[in-house]
Amino acid sequence: MTLKKSAQLFEQNKGVLAGGVSSDIRKAELPHPLYFESGEGSRIKDIDGNEYIDYILGQGPLLLGHNPRQVIDAVHEQLEKGLIFAGQHQAEVELAQIMTNIIPCADRIRFNSTGSEAVITALRVARAYRDRNLVVKFEGQWHGWYDSVFISTAPDLGKSGSRKNPIPSLPSKGQVANAADNLIIMPWNDLDLLNELFKERGEEIAAILTEPVMCNAGTILPKPGFLEGLRELCDQYQTALIFDEVITGFRLSLGGAQQHFDVTPDIATYAKGIASGFTLSAVAGKADFMDLISSGQVVHAGTYNSNPIVIAAGLATLKFLTAEEDKIYGHFNSLGSRLRKGLTGLLQDAGISSIVSGLGPVVQVSLTDQDVITDYRDWASRDNATYQKLVTDLVFKGVRTTGRGSWYVSYAHTAEDIDITLNSVKEVLINFRQ
Repeated sequence: MTLKKSAQLFEQNKGVLAGGVSSDIRKAELPHPLYFESGEGSRIKDIDGNEYIDYILGQGPLLLGHNPRQVIDAVHEQLEKGLIFAGQHQAEVELAQIMTNIIPCADRIRFNSTGSEAVITALRVARAYRDRNLVVKFEGQWHGWYDSVFISTAPDLGKSGSRKNPIPSLPSKGQVANAADNLIIMPWNDLDLLNELFKERGEEIAAILTEPVMCNAGTILPKPGFLEGLRELCDQYQTALIFDEVITGFRLSLGGAQQHFDVTPDIATYAKGIASGFTLSAVAGKADFMDLISSGQVVHAGTYNSNPIVIAAGLATLKFLTAEEDKIYGHFNSLGSRLRKGLTGLLQDAGISSIVSGLGPVVQVSLTDQDVITDYRDWASRDNATYQKLVTDLVFKGVRTTGRGSWYVSYAHTAEDIDITLNSVKEVLINFRQ
């Protein structure tokens, strides 16, 4: 197996692509950024002709796998009718109606292009609701790369202060120095600290912004009662509860994490999973909040919002998920459990301390001596170097996954894919013991 063409193109193209990539996340591809030419179902093929069982799935959007036929057909049909109208069309109404039917918090919908845009829209609405500025954000969570939320996403713990009072961390040069002035950074999964905070400053806090499952750093599940506690705090202090369901939306269940955990936020954001890889995102929320947009008090705009191409993809995706709900989510849960169980056993047999966790089709591997991981600081102590070696070695066995430990399973994956993957992991781990 060779990655020669990818390696050469990566080096050659640094002259025209800044850093050789179009998103910094792609720099993390192991052993180096790869060039791909096609994908079908659970497989992706690179420019060297190598085929991989893909557990990255475009960093999450490909719930149905690569190149799902029903989505491609719908987009082809729309391409013949028009690309963008700068006006309304019936398909976006139909998609919004489906979403309001299946998402518990959704009375109204607004469409965007990216998850980052959706989060910024949700925060603007939340701040307008009670004319407050402060937002609680949890350490280690990712809500997009805009200055005002790109804070403490993967902070250096040596510079982050105490767990009780984390110091906000700005990851990028060029961020304005006061980018974090309207954020309060808190540890995930600690209701006691949040209760203390709200007793002191609850009347100033516009929103709690959270991933309902901390998918971007360790796929950390909420402790029993944690999400319910957030809901109670927000009700008590008239604060907006925002679920960032960019990853969990349509993945953990048709109604997302809020349906799975039976906790309804005031506003929720969606992107990955909504349109099978096309650039569509959405803000869904209760009428009291979303009608701030309806009335014009909160401004929301965008040239590419709800353009017919991406709406066609979203409509085809959600129609399929809705029509085949039991079959699809049963498949997700079955294969996710099969992969978690298999990885757990193989790592134990190899004598590698680990926690294999996750939910449904999201599988998380963390190499750690800890018995449990409850927040970012727990997860940050994992053996990342050994895991990076595992991921790199798996590339040469035809298995592609992320360097941060998350594995996504799609509807296109099969039990045979999982078995082939586990056999590849077994072969790689043999070398670890030598």
